[in-house]
Amino acid sequence: MHDLSLDLATQPRDHGGNLSAAIAEFGGSRSGWMDLSTGINPHPYPLPEFTAGDWGALPDADALAEVERAARRFWNIPDQAAVLAAPGASALIAALPALAEPRWVQITKPTYNEHAAAFEARGWIVRVHGPAEAQVAVHPNNPDGRLWSEEDFSAPLTIIDESFCDVCPDQSLIRLAARPGTVVLKSFGKFWGLAGLRLGFAIGDPRLIAQLATWQGPWAVSGPALRTGALALRDHDWAEATRTRLRQDAARLDELVRAKGASLAGGTDLFRLYTVDDAAAWQRRLARAHIWSRIFPYSKTYLRLGLPHAEGWDRLEAAL
Repeated sequence: MHDLSLDLATQPRDHGGNLSAAIAEFGGSRSGWMDLSTGINPHPYPLPEFTAGDWGALPDADALAEVERAARRFWNIPDQAAVLAAPGASALIAALPALAEPRWVQITKPTYNEHAAAFEARGWIVRVHGPAEAQVAVHPNNPDGRLWSEEDFSAPLTIIDESFCDVCPDQSLIRLAARPGTVVLKSFGKFWGLAGLRLGFAIGDPRLIAQLATWQGPWAVSGPALRTGALALRDHDWAEATRTRLRQDAARLDELVRAKGASLAGGTDLFRLYTVDDAAAWQRRLARAHIWSRIFPYSKTYLRLGLPHAEGWDRLEAAL
């Protein structure tokens, strides 16, 4: 019998960051492209000088405990909630649907498509509205920046993905991590601009976090990621300065793109969503200047842009 779940698990899904496809169609070299298709901070946290032990030894248990303590302080995690460091939020997203028997999961769309794909691969039925045994919300949402409230959540298994919430910490729902059946996800790659480091966190119901930890096994997070994460999560001055710069750059991007005829549809301070007359045409125009943007298969008018590096503003304006 043909296994439909295998098709769902292996089917390629639309994402930003697929720069190889852009290069194949429009030419150029990777170093010559400006990738604005993701919501990654273009000015990343400075990496420490790694030691031979960071690379040559198995990740230390004390280093794991330290990054989890730093996460608890940085995000003001409730004492009742447990914390798990993982090799990226994506690894956690893939594992979360196994925390309960598959039935109905409610996921409001449009949103980050890996959540629905992960639940479908585990045999869940995704519904956009109505009651369900599980609920997933991206807060703020990707791509429109929608914010959720405590009253929006009632499912026995609740997953709140706060991968982009570090730009607006006052809006965080981390207090809900103390609720039974709740898991809050945090990403290190977006706000700190180090997506390649692969570091993320699951925070919530100790029973569920313990299950995720068991499945993950020992030494899941690399030594360099643990050390960098602990340093960054303790650096509150860098975080505050970064929020200010991202807020200013988001406003600058809005002014620039709206002047070319687009209207703002939403977003966060790490990416902006615009409504344009023909999103594919806008993407092609930018791509001819080797600037990659994000469009969506479900909309002919949505164009999403990340923030350019400080040296890329003039180039973007010329391309527009």
